[in-house]
This record gives sequence, structure tokens and C-alpha cells, in this order.
Amino acid sequence: MAFCNDLEDINSVCMTAVANLLEKYNIAPTDIGRLEVGTETLIDKSKSVKTSLCQLFNSHGNFDLEGVDNINACYGGTAALLNTISWVESSAWDGRYGLVVCGDIAVYEEGPARPTGGCAAVAMLIGRDAPLAMGLIRASHMEDAYDFYKPKLDSEYPTVFGQESNVCYLRALDGCYRRFALKYESFNKAPFNLGQVDSVVLHSPYNKLVKKSGARMLYNDFLRNPDLPIFKKHEKDLEPFKKLLPENTYDNKELEKTFIELARPMYAAKVEPSVLLPQELGNSYTASMYTGLLSLIHNWHKPKPGAQVDTEEQAKGKRVLMFSYGSGLAATLYSIQVAGATGHIAQAANLEERLKERKFVSPQEFTETLKDRETKYGKFDWEPEGDPSELFPGTYRLARVDKHGRRSYERVPVSPFRTTINFGKQAIHSRMPTRSYHSSSVALHAGSKLLSAALRSRRFVKV
Repeated sequence: MAFCNDLEDINSVCMTAVANLLEKYNIAPTDIGRLEVGTETLIDKSKSVKTSLCQLFNSHGNFDLEGVDNINACYGGTAALLNTISWVESSAWDGRYGLVVCGDIAVYEEGPARPTGGCAAVAMLIGRDAPLAMGLIRASHMEDAYDFYKPKLDSEYPTVFGQESNVCYLRALDGCYRRFALKYESFNKAPFNLGQVDSVVLHSPYNKLVKKSGARMLYNDFLRNPDLPIFKKHEKDLEPFKKLLPENTYDNKELEKTFIELARPMYAAKVEPSVLLPQELGNSYTASMYTGLLSLIHNWHKPKPGAQVDTEEQAKGKRVLMFSYGSGLAATLYSIQVAGATGHIAQAANLEERLKERKFVSPQEFTETLKDRETKYGKFDWEPEGDPSELFPGTYRLARVDKHGRRSYERVPVSPFRTTINFGKQAIHSRMPTRSYHSSSVALHAGSKLLSAALRSRRFVKV
């Protein structure tokens, strides 16, 4: 599980992610026209994280940056993504890239929820001719719920009703999946089930819920089409579940166990390739699903012993189903399709090597770090006591909080061995002679620097 000490806050975490995207992919700061953030880690009730990120662009003369923060638990990053894609599709688009940043520092008070914390940041470039294209169909589920919320303005710890939150998550998944299937079938004049997608990326508070969610999708397929071959083989065992109302099954352990077992091959093939970073970093709230996407891209291009395959060709055309959930509650299910090369994203992320460089600490040190965060949360006129030499090169860190609560930042010097991917002038300058744009061609360039604070801080605790 990733965490950070007083050297980093949500502003610095997101600054590191943005700086790494721009540098690794040779993107000119002046070529970003919209910058939108998703986070629920608040250090100010008025000033947005986005405005703090503006210093990375203002220093290059770019002040024309639309967008601010989106807040709704873990869903804010997806809201920022959908908003930015809408901007690119609109008549207001000026031909420049959009940049979406999702980041959170997830911490809990002492108790059973504390090991489900984590930390990560994701930066995504939105624009033309990207290797990952947004699908035309999506479905959402919105409710008024109090499963997880943060009413204590003097504390960063949430109020959590764990079992209720699990039920809310699965109920939102049911609603999104059913609506997505209906829209898909109306649009494509063909039936929809999990067989129509190659991979599934799920919001991951913890991995057990991801496994339950994969099984729940299969249960929805069963309700909609019990005559699929996978169900006909187990017709007798599944017959009792036909009579149950779906809304009465969230606590049905027999149904859960049956479909988790039935979903094992599907989970191994379509879900498990996306769980590396969520398992290694813990729950990163808004960043969680997008660290899963990066894990999936890494898995596509991970060298397989003895295999002689063109991983780019293998990945091209794959369809990925994405489920985003935020307590309170807001959820959306959408799809992306691989439209171009993605190997360079895996190369830039370099996940295995960076994960090896982590520094692991004892649970006692982790507990002491959180106690220190408690004493400084909402306080003014202090400087971090952590050791900046523990941070990765290129990490932004908090330098000081002055007596008025104003925060200043410094950057750890960048390594001279940093890898940069040079795509030439077309990557550096995004302006086009025409603003004609079709929704089917809108794409997101997911990659760059995903998981800033998590790997940048090098601080991890085994749980």
C-alpha cells in the first residue's frame, strides 16, 4: 500500500504526474487548452488543485486553460475525463490537447478500513489520433446515498459504512451494466454480454470487491440470457437463481459463491490483467480505475517467456469495458477500443522496474506518519520534516505552508537519465487547420506518468 509523509500533498502529487506526462511525451505546455482535475483529497475549501497546477503552464506563458476540479468521491476523475472529451467534441474546442488529472491520498482512521488506503495520481492526454478511442456508448447510475462521505471538515478521514458501500457499488454496477447492454443492443442490433469485450477494468477499493464485481457482471448476463453456453452447462445448479429478484441478492452468499466460481476463467482472462497497480498501490480513489488501465496496457506488452509475438498487433482492436464508481453515489460504464500502438505507453511507464525501487517501511512507521498528518492537517505556518532525499528525482514536494495557509513547492532535481519519447512536431504542436471532429474519433492518450506519489515517494507498507 502506497502512502506519503508531510513532504507531499495532493497538489504536489498531481504536479509530479503532470510534469512527467509533459516531459516523457515531449508535450509543449502551451499546447494544453483544458486542464481538469478529479480528486476528493481536499486541502482547501475554495482554491482548486487545478489552479495550483497552473504554475507548470503559466511559467511557459500559457494562461488560457479551461477547467477546474470535479469532486464526488472516487468518481471525480471520470467526470473530468467525460467533460474534457465533451470539450474536444464541442464548437469551443481550439485544437489543443485536453489534460485530465486524477489523484488522491486515501487515508483512514485506526480500524479495519485503514489497510484499504493508498495513493496514486494519473495524468491523461486527450486529443486526436490517440491509441485509445472512447466508445460511443456509455451508461450511468446516480443515487443519493451515505455509504462513504467526509462530513468532518477538521479531519481528512472519511465516515464509512463498509457493507452498505459494497451494496451501493454492486447496485450501481447492475444499473450501469443493464443500461449499457440495452443501449449497445439498440445501437448495434446485436446482443451484448461479456463475450463482446476483451478486457474489463473495474474501480478497485480492494481486490475482493473486484472479483465480486466480475462475477456480478456474469450474473447479469445470466439474467438477460440464461441460454448462453456458459450457463447451459450448469443449468441445474443455476435454476434456483432465476426466481430471485436481483435487488434481493446482494447479501446472498450462495449466489455470490456460485458466480465467483463460474467467473474464474473470465476473471483470469479479462479482469486480472488490470489489477497489478491497484493491488500494489492500494485504493487511490479517483486514480484507481486508471491505474488499472495502465496495468492492462503493461500486461499487453509484458514479455512472455518463449513467445515470439507482435504485441502491438495483438493489442490492436481490443475492446475494454471500464466501470467507474464513486460513493454518494455516481457511476458510469463506458468502453474504449485500441485504435493504435500502445507499446510506447508501457515502455514509458516501466512499471516493473519502478515497482522494484520502492522503499518498504514497517506498519509502526506508517502509523506514526498518519499521526503526524493528523497534527498538521488544517494547520498553518509549518515546514515538512521529511527527508527529500527519499523522493524520486523529478518529484514535486511541499516546501512550506505559511501563516496564511499559502503553500509553496519545490522540485527534486530531475535525473539526467530520464527517458523521453519523441514523437516529433505533430506530438509537440497539436493545432490543426480545421476543427472538424467526430465523436467516434475522440480518443484519450492514457499513459504518461501514472501514479506519481505512489512510486515517487518510494514509501510503502505491506498489509
